[in-house]
Amino acid sequence: MITKKLALAVGAVIALTACSDKASETKLQYPVTKQGEVVDSYFETKVADPYRWLEDDMSAETAAWVESQNQVTQGYLEQIPYREQIEQRLTKLMDYKKEGIPFVEGDYRYYYKNDGLQNQSVLYRQRGDEAEEIFLDPNSFSEDGTVSLAGITFSEDGSLAAYQISEGGSDWRKVYVIDTNTKQKLEAPLVDVKFSNISWRGNTGFYYSSYDKPKGSELSAKTDQHKLYFHKLGTEQNQDELVFGGTDSEKHRYVGSSVTKDEKYLFIYASVSTSGNKLFIKDLTDASKGLYTLVGDTSSDTELVTSKGEDFYLLTNKEAPNQRLVKVNLNALDTWVDIIAEREQVLDISKAGDTVFAKYLMDAATKVEQYDLAGNKVRDISLPAIGTASGFSGKESQAQVYYSFSNYHTPSSIYSYDLASGESSLYRQSNIEFDGSKYESKQVFYASKDGTKVPMTITYKKGIELDGANPTLLYGYGGFNISLRPGFSTTRALWLELGGVYAVANLRGGGEYGKAWHKAGTQMQKQNVFDDFIAAAEYLIENKYTSSSKLAIQGGSNGGLLVGATMLQRPELFKVALPAVGVLDMLRYHTFTAGAGWAYDYGTANDSQEMFDYLKGYSPVHNVKAGVDYPATLITTGDHDDRVVPAHSYKFAAELQKLHTGSNPTLIRIETDAGHGAGTPTSKVIEQYADIYGFALYNMGVKKL
Repeated sequence: MITKKLALAVGAVIALTACSDKASETKLQYPVTKQGEVVDSYFETKVADPYRWLEDDMSAETAAWVESQNQVTQGYLEQIPYREQIEQRLTKLMDYKKEGIPFVEGDYRYYYKNDGLQNQSVLYRQRGDEAEEIFLDPNSFSEDGTVSLAGITFSEDGSLAAYQISEGGSDWRKVYVIDTNTKQKLEAPLVDVKFSNISWRGNTGFYYSSYDKPKGSELSAKTDQHKLYFHKLGTEQNQDELVFGGTDSEKHRYVGSSVTKDEKYLFIYASVSTSGNKLFIKDLTDASKGLYTLVGDTSSDTELVTSKGEDFYLLTNKEAPNQRLVKVNLNALDTWVDIIAEREQVLDISKAGDTVFAKYLMDAATKVEQYDLAGNKVRDISLPAIGTASGFSGKESQAQVYYSFSNYHTPSSIYSYDLASGESSLYRQSNIEFDGSKYESKQVFYASKDGTKVPMTITYKKGIELDGANPTLLYGYGGFNISLRPGFSTTRALWLELGGVYAVANLRGGGEYGKAWHKAGTQMQKQNVFDDFIAAAEYLIENKYTSSSKLAIQGGSNGGLLVGATMLQRPELFKVALPAVGVLDMLRYHTFTAGAGWAYDYGTANDSQEMFDYLKGYSPVHNVKAGVDYPATLITTGDHDDRVVPAHSYKFAAELQKLHTGSNPTLIRIETDAGHGAGTPTSKVIEQYADIYGFALYNMGVKKL
């Protein structure tokens, strides 16, 4: 007989034992959330907002509320008999060496590596066959791992680097500049940088973007006019040159830049929302010249891939919803010549050497083809299986590049690829203690409410019995043109080990089938996304993968909205709801931080009576009904989330606790000193998923593992 301790030690598969008892017979006593008298008026309709005070994220009163909610939640989670067992197994499962895709800068090959349970991955480098060395160790930035490395950009010759750090998961960043030879910092950090890439101009300085520091609460105050600056090395930040923004009659909420490899031209991207951008060109060799307008409106997305003199190669969905690669000459900006024409599948492009890689989405999986810059196809690239390949990017001088491959049950491995011969060879193989061969994935297409066929990938242990009794986690996002592609996750591997089924639905609103698929889930078509998710759940139940009593739904950010809306519309369909860092107050989301930039997907309550009515009709905060037995709910958020502010989750939790009926718990887990999710320390990830999986299984009636 294998003991619990031995099972954990050898990584034995843990079987689930179900019981018919309710997870908890004692009704929880929730903290009392006071109600204010704030009432807003929208087109002569009065809407109460009794929890407006929770938007003051820096107040002592809100802090006390957070503490009291966490006490109740942790008290509940501590009664789950196998929560610690899940944490121990996840700790062991995550304790393996992980390495990222290498990239070349100067004479070095750089790569991120985590020895196992380090809170943050470390940036290493290696020159030729010399011994590797640590270049940057984010674990030294703070004792608890809550300060993370949020990106690094090297100058063209690799001698300088600018890296960004995030403190407590914040989107506000500091930027440090270092000499890569000595690893010494060269000047005081830039501060208050947000939503910014770094574009070097030689070794003299770089371009970056930010907003003016907001007044009031730094966490939730609105930021809606992005500006592009040039920082000259050796000068104070207050002397940085304003290059774009600030004087325009129209505000741009997102501004970015890129400098051509010959450093002759600066490309400036300007957007009013998360979709669509204007594109301008500045001649860096002649200061007297103004901006060339390449794209003058935000009806399409266009970005620079590479350049050759005055020829610019652009990836665009202008007049091509699934994207195409075009060539444009500086002297004929209205003439766009197709290099790789639009196809039925969505195109993405990367470049290395003198070739480009066309990466197509084939029903959410990757297909890769190699082309020269004249548009001649060189070859198809064979991948190990159906899944996701990432990488294929490098310098013009490189003869080989690297890419990774994984799917839902195949741990990520890294391959090197020879540009001339087309040969791939294994560079690094995952050594995680997880046998992916015991599991399989199946892609199905199901009909949504209006008949639209929607793909879903279902992953499970081979030989599973379709008896409706399998604990199942259904995940979705459905927004912002983001595609959910098959990829390996250690936390999902644990769910599979626990005997669970993991299903991912590629809902409308995403980018899996191009711009049309995205737009079909935006604004007054947003209900399509919820209908797609509900239909996915119904498919899983009808085909006996699970039943309503064993089904959990999960999603984060826009996916948190998805979970919040569907659990309210069809509460009987799900047993557990797990909305994370969700956009849940659809009448006020655009008044916080950069939220107004999401209006392309959502619309705003101020747009029109019709848009207000539509948003109010599904806004989770405004649609909790009294006397309804809602699914067991564990809301998760971070108290320093400055992208989707925690007030969304706070209000939703308060309203659920006030109005729901039945014995299902409605709890909120608030991570302190944490943001929207990026850069979360490994230790916190382990604790969070032990809580989430423990909560889900416990409320599905699983008595022991």
